[in-house]
Amino acid sequence: MSDSNISSDITGKKVFFLYPTASVQNQIITELVQQEFEVYITKDHNRLSYILKKYPDSVLFINIDDGMPESEWEKWIRTILSSQPDVKIGVFSSNGDEALRERYVNILKITCGFMISKLDMSKVTPKILDILNIINVKGRRKYIRATVERETNASINMPYGGDFINGTIKDISVVGFSCSFDHDLVLAKNSLIKDIQIKLQSMLLKAEAVVFGTRIEYGEKKFVLLFTQRIDPEIKVKIRKYIQVNLQNKIDHEII
Repeated sequence: MSDSNISSDITGKKVFFLYPTASVQNQIITELVQQEFEVYITKDHNRLSYILKKYPDSVLFINIDDGMPESEWEKWIRTILSSQPDVKIGVFSSNGDEALRERYVNILKITCGFMISKLDMSKVTPKILDILNIINVKGRRKYIRATVERETNASINMPYGGDFINGTIKDISVVGFSCSFDHDLVLAKNSLIKDIQIKLQSMLLKAEAVVFGTRIEYGEKKFVLLFTQRIDPEIKVKIRKYIQVNLQNKIDHEII
């Protein structure tokens, strides 16, 4: 097993959608994000070729109705599979011709299915989920986490000592987050903190969390807090959306 495969077995694989239709974005990708898959959208196959070299065990779903002629897609897919054999590929097309499907599945040997994009995507979504679970896309990772410590739009405001204090969020998932403060605080392990306000870009979320612990990194004290089970499910939806946008922005900078 290659080093990249060992790594993805622990951290999970990236899932790319190339030239996805609006219905794929609104239904399939939205659901995958809420199911804690690490999903990206791109509309540049040439730049994606570069990024797949960096993440050679990724999963790729291609809308072959867009980007270039179908015959060129065959050549492009052959090139990817010959140079990056660990990449898993699935195809979307509005063309339901059985001969076309046979060519991609049995000749090109794509392994993640041939989906008809004219179908109701709510019926296709479970098939995509089954495929991703069968090839163990998540690996051992259960939750997607975004590192945001270099960003100015992720902050926390919470009660402390009879007042409210502001802090900086370092990373976040639907399970919890880590943060730091300008002042040296004392937060007892397992203590419950209510009325927390979390700002993620333009979103302001209210939650409560339990102090899990502290750690020192580069001389800075970081607190780890876990959301209680009383967290509003809608807040989880918003956190996942924020994480997906955050990770998408980072991969966009890698592709450029």
